[in-house]
Amino acid sequence: MVLGAALVGGSSGMAVGGATGVDELKHAYRRPVTIPFPADNPYTRDRERLGAMLFFDPRVSGSGWISCATCHNPGLAWGDGLPQAMGHAMQKLSRRTPTILNQAWGDSFFWDGRASSLEAQALGPISAPHEMNQDPTLLVVKLRRMEGYRTLFEIAYPGEGLTTATIAKAIATFERTVVSGIAPFDAWVAGDERAISEQAKRGFLVFNTKARCAACHRGWNFTDGSFHDVGHETSDLGRGALLPRLALMQHAFKTPTLRNVDRRAPYMHNGTLATLRDVVELYDRGGIDRPSRSREIRPLGLAAEDKEALLAFMRTLTSADGPVTVPELPR
Repeated sequence: MVLGAALVGGSSGMAVGGATGVDELKHAYRRPVTIPFPADNPYTRDRERLGAMLFFDPRVSGSGWISCATCHNPGLAWGDGLPQAMGHAMQKLSRRTPTILNQAWGDSFFWDGRASSLEAQALGPISAPHEMNQDPTLLVVKLRRMEGYRTLFEIAYPGEGLTTATIAKAIATFERTVVSGIAPFDAWVAGDERAISEQAKRGFLVFNTKARCAACHRGWNFTDGSFHDVGHETSDLGRGALLPRLALMQHAFKTPTLRNVDRRAPYMHNGTLATLRDVVELYDRGGIDRPSRSREIRPLGLAAEDKEALLAFMRTLTSADGPVTVPELPR
């Protein structure tokens, strides 16, 4: 995790083939230099600190037992390691917990993209009866009873104080600082040819060419931020429930980042694929051929060595991030 607003690197994504295109490809995956924050909620250290407290505080939930970190555990790549999330009163939810890694670069949130900002996303699970089951208005009352929180909100948001809006702003500020660290792939992109194996380098080319992965998993964060039906078996309409008239949005889910992906099993929106190898096999088959299936998804006919190279490459996207300290909470 990177605290603050500074990072290392450069820009966006593209896909080319051939030996002479490798350097261009590598440039397209350079890390950005800074973390973006919105103009109406700019970064300050006080806001990050307050947001971290709220993120780890189980009292934010209606039961007093569930925090944001219950499902977004830093020890599990900011997920929960479960096929499907567990919510209020141990209810099994219908979708897997997505990681919050690198969400500062997103422009829509949740598997179906129903939130247009991290601020809106932050309040979603808090207020959902089947997730954290907390009335945001009552949460404000609860937190205002704690002098420590009242003071922290006045410092972080002077003139605004402790409101539903500033609760969301503080949590969103903290979440934007949750950024995957330097991975072996980044070192290779920066010029260290010994940082990854020859098999992984071949996997990078397969990823960008015959496997067609970069059509959706592009740029330094390995996502286009869009929604696709990849032919995975499911009755969940995903974004299609929000956009029922758009055929291509039926069974479509947001493209997840591939950063630290080998630490985020199981996979897909419903957690039904146990391993990364299972995911590669799904894409190689082309999934279920249905009207909503993305035009980018088709049978690939990858050789066994192509698949092994892809897996080797994806493992190079995992960073050795340091431990996260749980903040001391106001009483």
